[in-house]
Amino acid sequence: MTCRFSFGFMSCSGLLLYVLVAGVSLAEGPTAEQALQLQPVQKSVSFDLPDGTEMAKCTIGAKKIDGRVAWIVSGPNGQILRQFVDTNGDNVVDQWSYFREGLEVYRDIDANFNGKADQYRWFHTAGSRWGLDTNEDGTIDVWKAISAEEVTAEAVAALAKQDGERFMHLALTPEELQSAGLGEEKAKELATRIAALRAEFKALLSKTPGLSSEAKWIQFGASRPGAIPAGTDGSTADLRVYENVLVLVEDGGKYDQVQIGTLVEVGQTWRVIGVPQFVAEGQSELTDAGFFFRAKVRGPAPSDTATADAPSEETQKLLGELQEIDQTAAGVATTAELAPLNARRAELLEQIADLAPTADDRSQWVHQLADTVSAAVQSGTYPDGAQRLEALFKKLSDNEKERHLAAYVRFRQLTAEYALSLQGANPDFAKIQSGWLETLAQFVADFPREPVSSEAMLQLAIAKEFAGEEEEAKEWFGKIVEIFPQSGSADKAAGARIRLDSVGKEITLSGKTPDGKTLNLSQYRGNVVLIQYWASWCEPCKTDMVMLKDLISRYGGDGFSVVGVNLDDRSQDMAAFLASNKLPWLQIHEEGGLDSRPANEMGILTLPTMILVDKKGQVVNRNIHVAELDKEVKNLMR
Repeated sequence: MTCRFSFGFMSCSGLLLYVLVAGVSLAEGPTAEQALQLQPVQKSVSFDLPDGTEMAKCTIGAKKIDGRVAWIVSGPNGQILRQFVDTNGDNVVDQWSYFREGLEVYRDIDANFNGKADQYRWFHTAGSRWGLDTNEDGTIDVWKAISAEEVTAEAVAALAKQDGERFMHLALTPEELQSAGLGEEKAKELATRIAALRAEFKALLSKTPGLSSEAKWIQFGASRPGAIPAGTDGSTADLRVYENVLVLVEDGGKYDQVQIGTLVEVGQTWRVIGVPQFVAEGQSELTDAGFFFRAKVRGPAPSDTATADAPSEETQKLLGELQEIDQTAAGVATTAELAPLNARRAELLEQIADLAPTADDRSQWVHQLADTVSAAVQSGTYPDGAQRLEALFKKLSDNEKERHLAAYVRFRQLTAEYALSLQGANPDFAKIQSGWLETLAQFVADFPREPVSSEAMLQLAIAKEFAGEEEEAKEWFGKIVEIFPQSGSADKAAGARIRLDSVGKEITLSGKTPDGKTLNLSQYRGNVVLIQYWASWCEPCKTDMVMLKDLISRYGGDGFSVVGVNLDDRSQDMAAFLASNKLPWLQIHEEGGLDSRPANEMGILTLPTMILVDKKGQVVNRNIHVAELDKEVKNLMR
């Protein structure tokens, strides 16, 4: 294998960029120390950087990954630190990846192969942002993907740096507004609002001292997002929004609240539609807080000492310690080190929840406490966490007004205990699973109308289907749709019922292909069709493709077709796989993976899943195995 890469540096507008020049053979390639000198274009990235002693023990080597040449930098313990890839085979690196604790957390990308990074992506524990740099100056011009939480963090950064352009990159654009399908009156109102954003943000900075340049985003606060269904006020499409979003900001040791207001989901991004507002002492009401729901947020009521909703002095101290613990935990990896940190973190979260000024604030803190403790138990870094959740559940159960919180904590507690039982020595999996299903059923009986029960019902339904008890599975799926139609599980449950009842019936399937065209299953009428739901991370799926290619070669000319439904979270993962694995059939893909629209419409729960459809468009087998395909296809072709 011969490769030619070299690393060079140049400074541009105060940002460290890098150019890669052909001309150095593999034998003359960079040392590990040289490679580790490279820095991400975006500076707000936390990644592993060995010290002087460790750096001398790092190694670098070239290898092929999915047919592409890459330089891999590894630490003394073999853990990957950097990965630099030539994705287009021109012997020049165009993708630079940075790792933390073995996970890729950030990537610079030269998508047009001109030697300059023009895309920046965050992964795993660093988030999910994906920024485009159209003029390659090191500043993000367009957000291709960004979560609601990350939007608020960017808004705080724009305030702290007094950067109007950075804020405007978060704003809903006129083009996005036009594609949202809002009714005429609402669209006009929103168009007027977003047209004034730039001037309003500038005015905000001029009339208030705002935040210092060192201010830091701490926490996102909002009730669950709401779905505005198509048909509302003349709209033609569903729209997801957050209303009344508040964020907690630390600035010079003091904690303040900033109201972000309404966020609107557009594809893989969330957008702001108004300028932030500072929650000032004595401010009794924050007006214009809800654009779609038209609700008003009660702000802090005046008092002699401090506002009611602003964090108290005691809460600020707890938040400060919480931040210190999170920073400490980021640098340790063993259970012995993490367990006491997780225990103290749980104590702090519970104290902060008890001091919360409003019921909504308390709910958010309790949810965070339950989620983080349960996750820590499941990861094995806080074995005593299940007992803490049990104690919290008992505490909440004493107050009937907090029944919803008690239910939420109880479910996270039970999930943690289930994980602990699987972590024991020589676990009896059959017995544990049987007991888990009984526990889930009892939980639903205890909390039949609490929203968290939809999660328990979905697990029961899935378990029943996998056990072959399909009638019971359909019953549980049906209860989710009936009792919790607005839950995140409802679409999946409705699709699963359709799939389970699909044999002998026509099904619908449509979606966008990678080249932007629309594929409909109906266009294959008259052909025998195999629908393969797959993902690039699913090894059995890729093994099945070998057989599918063989079937296409033998029966394709006689009317046998394959349609792929890719369930990777990101289209780039699908594209990377298909670039080196050419498939002679079309693919459908939408963002979201196993929670995407195509997956939910048929209630796809696991991969691989394949559905065989006859020439009339009717389902013959809704879960066919690759070993059965040759015989079934032959029969149908006759």
